[in-house]
Amino acid sequence: MSTTSVLLADDHVVVRKGFRMLLDGHADLQVVGEAGNGREAVDEAARLQPDVCVMDVTMPELNGIEATRRLLKASPKTRVLALSMHKDSVYVREILRAGAKGYLLKDCDPRDFLKAVRSVALGKGFLSPEVSDAVLEDYRKHVTNPIDLLSTREREVLQLIAESKTNKEIATALNLSVYTVEAHRGRIMEKLNLHSIGELVRFAVRNGLID
Repeated sequence: MSTTSVLLADDHVVVRKGFRMLLDGHADLQVVGEAGNGREAVDEAARLQPDVCVMDVTMPELNGIEATRRLLKASPKTRVLALSMHKDSVYVREILRAGAKGYLLKDCDPRDFLKAVRSVALGKGFLSPEVSDAVLEDYRKHVTNPIDLLSTREREVLQLIAESKTNKEIATALNLSVYTVEAHRGRIMEKLNLHSIGELVRFAVRNGLID
């Protein structure tokens, strides 16, 4: 029997330990690593090259959506299964567009979790039944999201702004100059036609960049 290697990415240790216990009880599934935020998930995936990464959608520093984009470049063979408490279609849409193969709610039945991991490992899609209707409705709308106007770096800066980081803190975190961060902030507000930090925060929440 071949073994599916799994990386767990969630900022809550208790959640990771729970999923690890569930997976370790099955001979065909092996947890090879854990990550507490999106940056760690990308780094660990690059190092471990797991078959599956179970990715929390909302994490600090780098959310699961951006982490998924970067992870799939760092480890192209890895398939991402998104995990979230959110049923909102925006979270589902954005992480599927980022390349995730499945989307599962955290309060799912353990049997559904195991089924999802195995399905995604085979390259099949998997959606929690509770979010399927929201996804279908969202596709029917054919909405073009303004977030598509932003570059990966701009999305990263937007998340940190929405997390109440100062320009100096953002510059340090991303190894940029304060001037560059200010320039990114200006371009983000211009592209999104937003005029205050409050509007930026609300936009980030609506688009799943932060809780």
